[in-house]
Amino acid sequence: MHELSIALSMIEMASAEADRHDATRVSALHLKLGPLSGVVKEALTFSFEIACDGTPLEGAQLIIEDVPVAIHCERCETDELIDSIQDLRCPRCGELAPEIIQGRELELVSLELAELEEVNL
Repeated sequence: MHELSIALSMIEMASAEADRHDATRVSALHLKLGPLSGVVKEALTFSFEIACDGTPLEGAQLIIEDVPVAIHCERCETDELIDSIQDLRCPRCGELAPEIIQGRELELVSLELAELEEVNL
């Protein structure tokens, strides 16, 4: 399950960025994920929750934006979203499209940093 190593890398990067900004914790990570990235979304979410325990990201949300697969059709000279990763054909003309222009993303886009609020006892 390589999703655990990906989650650990994201936590390491986010923790370093939080330190750089003197933030005490990270409240959310925003990620773009395409179906051709080789990452299973549910496994990454599960791994992230487990790997966050005891880190500045404990309790942080992993917000994943699903990126659809898009191809470039040479015949139509257009970029098109496809319905299935099983069929990389242009939805307009049916031509097999050798150029995938979107859908392989595994990109950490942004972080939400937060300060812990002081609690008066």
